[in-house]
Amino acid sequence: MLASAVFITCAVTGSGDSVRKNAHVPVTPEQIATSALEAHEAGAAIVHVHVRDPASGAPSRDPALFREVFERIRARNREVIVNLTGGMGGDLILGPDESPLDFGRGTDFVGPRERIAHIIELEPEIGSLDCGSLNFDESLYGTTPRYLRSMAEAYRSKRIRPEIEVFELGHIELARQLMAEGLIEQPALFQLCLGIKYGAPATAEAMQAMRDEALVIPRVRRARARWAWTAAAAAAAIVVGLTLHPTRPDPEPAVGRASSPATGLPARPERDQEVARGPGGPPHRAAVKRASATESAPLMVKILTPDPDVVIYWLIDAKEGE
Repeated sequence: MLASAVFITCAVTGSGDSVRKNAHVPVTPEQIATSALEAHEAGAAIVHVHVRDPASGAPSRDPALFREVFERIRARNREVIVNLTGGMGGDLILGPDESPLDFGRGTDFVGPRERIAHIIELEPEIGSLDCGSLNFDESLYGTTPRYLRSMAEAYRSKRIRPEIEVFELGHIELARQLMAEGLIEQPALFQLCLGIKYGAPATAEAMQAMRDEALVIPRVRRARARWAWTAAAAAAAIVVGLTLHPTRPDPEPAVGRASSPATGLPARPERDQEVARGPGGPPHRAAVKRASATESAPLMVKILTPDPDVVIYWLIDAKEGE
């Protein structure tokens, strides 16, 4: 019996200074859309989309660029789940100590509805919701509960699922408040963002703590929320991010250090695995099944790819997640 389904999300360009570091990062709407489609063909069920200024490669929130990327994707593919970022427009670079409100270069701060104007217009399946303020090294990302209520309500009016991006435990507390107010419906989708400087570190312990906090229904500390979660890390040690979508609250999928993102076949996989390919289901979906009832048994995830000869196995120590 399955505890979870597993999907891969691919963020094809992001919002960091990655263009300067790697010439292969897609920049133009055509390049970004092509990369998203290639990611789906390679096995990603969800593509997380940012856009960039085609001339400079700098991150952008221009609705026209989002529109072109989205329309290019949908012209060729109606199956891939599109997640458009709603996180741009909250950046503050403080000025000198004597005049901090003389904001520095890179400041881009707008109201909540302008941050998600492209999402409300295009109506993708998912829109991200950065659920709290944070120090990003020497810059600030700013939002407020009022802003988040406005954005969550706009998503709900268009039936767009918010991807709740959380960078530390306080953000989860704020997200749970929005859930308690009925602004975010269950099952809620959490993105546990790890490894950002001065946010939660990219460690198994931090991911476990955030996952456990996200799992609790607001105001009912012992109850289990209906939820889904994914983890992304800005760290070389984290090489694969998986989105776990539990189909029922118990048994819960274990969380812990991965032994390795193994591409070879583990011993006796026929004993440990149950592969889910629903009727007509896309080949990039996968199943998760606990190997046995013993405490030492690992959680083993088998990810199916479009190539029948390529299967990825992911082993997680169940003891750390019990």
